[in-house]
Amino acid sequence: MEISIRDLVTVLHGMGFGALFMLAFSGALAELYRMSLSSAPQQSGGQGQTLLNIYLVAMVILAWLTVFSGAYIVYPWYRAVPPAGLADLSDYPRRLLLSSGKTSEWHNVGMEWKEHVSWLAPIAMTMVAYVTLKYRNAITRPRNMRRAVLGFATAAFIATGIAGAFGAFLNKYAPVRGGPVIILIEGEK
Repeated sequence: MEISIRDLVTVLHGMGFGALFMLAFSGALAELYRMSLSSAPQQSGGQGQTLLNIYLVAMVILAWLTVFSGAYIVYPWYRAVPPAGLADLSDYPRRLLLSSGKTSEWHNVGMEWKEHVSWLAPIAMTMVAYVTLKYRNAITRPRNMRRAVLGFATAAFIATGIAGAFGAFLNKYAPVRGGPVIILIEGEK
C-alpha cells in the first residue's frame, strides 16, 4: 500500500483540514443559534464561553489552513503545464479537464468556485470569532449583530460545503497525483 506526496497533501487539505472544519460547524452554529435566541438564558461567561472561544479559534485556524494549503500547495500542482505535444494529460489535472467538453465545466465552474469563493469561509469565520470573542454575550442583544454573526457563519458553512463538494468531484475526474511515493505497507512478493 502506497501513496504519493501529492495524494497525501490533497487528502490532508480536503479530508483533514476541510472536513474537520465542516464537522466543527455543527457545534458552532448550534451554540451561536442558541445564544441568539432571545429566550435563551444569558450566561455571564465561564467555562461555556471559554469552550466556545477555543472552538471558534480552532475553526478559524482550520479554515485558513484549508484555504492556504489549497491555494499555495495543491493548486500549483493542479495548474501544472504539460510539455508541448504530450498526449497523456493524467498528470496535468487542469489541462485534462479542459481537454474535453464533457469535463471542462468542472474547471470553469468548480475550480473557479474553489479559487475565489472558498476564501469567503475563513474571512467570514474570522469575523464571527472576532465579534464573538470581543463582545461575548453582548452579541445576543442587538438584533442586527445577532443576525450578522449567524449570517456570516452560515455563509461560511455554505461556501465551504460547495467548495468541498467541488473538490471531491474534481479529484475524481482529475486527481492531483505525482511526487515521491510513501510506502505504507509492503505486500507479499
